[in-house]
Amino acid sequence: MTYRCLLQMVLLLCLSTTALCRSYSLLRFQQERSLEVCQNLLWQLPSTPQHCLEFRMDFQMPEEMKQAQQFRKEDAVLVMYEMLQQIFNILTRDFSSTGWSDTIIEHLLEELYGQMNRLEPIQKEIMQKQNSTMGDTTDLHLRKYYFNLGQYLKSKEYNRCAWTVVQVQLLRNFSFLKSLTGYLRD
Repeated sequence: MTYRCLLQMVLLLCLSTTALCRSYSLLRFQQERSLEVCQNLLWQLPSTPQHCLEFRMDFQMPEEMKQAQQFRKEDAVLVMYEMLQQIFNILTRDFSSTGWSDTIIEHLLEELYGQMNRLEPIQKEIMQKQNSTMGDTTDLHLRKYYFNLGQYLKSKEYNRCAWTVVQVQLLRNFSFLKSLTGYLRD
């Protein structure tokens, strides 16, 4: 009887591990596709880079983000989720002075929301198991980076040039997010 129970537990463990691996593969595919869509949508938004050169600012992406080769897939999920959440929050601010299409922004927000929904169950599981090597300082640095972006927009009264500068930052963010999806491997 115990042998039979043990065999069932081993089979269940094997199947759940396989399912999790498959979900990481599927997640990677879905995220790559969605990030590509987001980047293309951002490129469709009009910007005035030459006119706004004096508004440029170096927001200093956190060092941990520049050294992504140190991430495990669990860390990548947590960082991706936080970045997507922060980007979503930035894009829900007043962009009326930009001349940007509401339709494009809505589509962009839908894509971001979909990405966060796909990541959320895995993110919650990682948080519950405390299965991450990423420290609180990484999360804090990320939040500070996005806080600075928001403060910059606010200080410039959400004008067109400030949004152009932030748009460039977000395009860089999506490039980084695309590189992070590579860690979602089996």
